[in-house]
Amino acid sequence: MSRIYQGIDLVSIAKLQRVMAKHTAFLEEVFTDQERAYCLARAHPQVHLAGRFAVKEACLKALGQGLRANGIDRVLRDIELCPRASGQPQLILRGWAATLSRKRRIIQQTVSISHSADFAIAMVILVGMDQSQTQNEVP
Repeated sequence: MSRIYQGIDLVSIAKLQRVMAKHTAFLEEVFTDQERAYCLARAHPQVHLAGRFAVKEACLKALGQGLRANGIDRVLRDIELCPRASGQPQLILRGWAATLSRKRRIIQQTVSISHSADFAIAMVILVGMDQSQTQNEVP
């Protein structure tokens, strides 16, 4: 039997722009090199950055964690959103996020992301094996 973990997050694009203007290191602290390159190459990078930020928070929620102001220690960079060749978003987890994923025995992940002129929203669904299952029992 599988367990489903989900997280959802909504980000105000204007609020994210204010944070980026106030904290000059924000982009480097939160987004990977590949994420920054992808977003900054777009006509409206703030929309794509907000979407990726929403994915990162939704992923943390699905992993059973929250985002705290103190002690983040660049954990958001451990969660990377990359487009597949088809354009479908793909999560890549490293470091602490990958450790949490292994503890939950995540075997599948799905990401959905959308945005308007004002907001970006993301949902992350993770499928994990129950502790009683073995790798051979996975459908």
